[in-house]
Amino acid sequence: MSVDPIITLRGVTKVYGSGATEFQALKGIDLDIAQGDFVAVMGPSGSGKSTTMNILGCLDVPSAGELLFKGHHVETLDRDQRALLRRRYLGFVFQGFNLLSRTSALENVELPLLYRGEDKQTRYDMGMAALDKVGLKQWWDHTPAELSGGQQQRVAIARAIVTSPDVLLADEPTGNLDSERSIEIMELLTDLNRNSGITVLMVTHEPDMAAFARTIVHFRDGLVERVEKGLAG
Repeated sequence: MSVDPIITLRGVTKVYGSGATEFQALKGIDLDIAQGDFVAVMGPSGSGKSTTMNILGCLDVPSAGELLFKGHHVETLDRDQRALLRRRYLGFVFQGFNLLSRTSALENVELPLLYRGEDKQTRYDMGMAALDKVGLKQWWDHTPAELSGGQQQRVAIARAIVTSPDVLLADEPTGNLDSERSIEIMELLTDLNRNSGITVLMVTHEPDMAAFARTIVHFRDGLVERVEKGLAG
């Protein structure tokens, strides 16, 4: 694994509101995410981990400080430029799956390619390849209602990786799953990290899920409390 950082945060702060309602969610974050790492982000509610993940995912911008992606300053980009960066380099997985209920697994996976303007055959080929990677190629024509929770999350992961992102951001990806399905999803994320070279950033409250990561970042009170090697590190 390369030790070169794909993402760098330097002195990042985030302030919401102003005056009497001002709240400082981040108080000066310094963090390097190595290319090819699997990072678990942990911390109590209000610790700043979700705010940091939103900034890392280019969904929000710092109030101050620097955010570099592959050495390029992101904090200076406008909304449209950040959207292009997300579309090209980032994939997202959410706790609630966020699948379209009346469309097939394949159509859900194809959605990012539709936004990119890919033609129908390209969408089909890339969508089926992504479903194959998560072990659901034979379920391509099933709607979410016809899939288990674990299968739905696999479809969501296929949608996130269909564009071959450099970074996959996962927000509590096992939060709605039982223990057996949770382990299946973590093994899938581990496989994508090791064999496809995707950098994985995952928020989790569960230490047994964080144990799959190579690096664990602990947040507290708007700061990085400590960074440690995970069991997989």
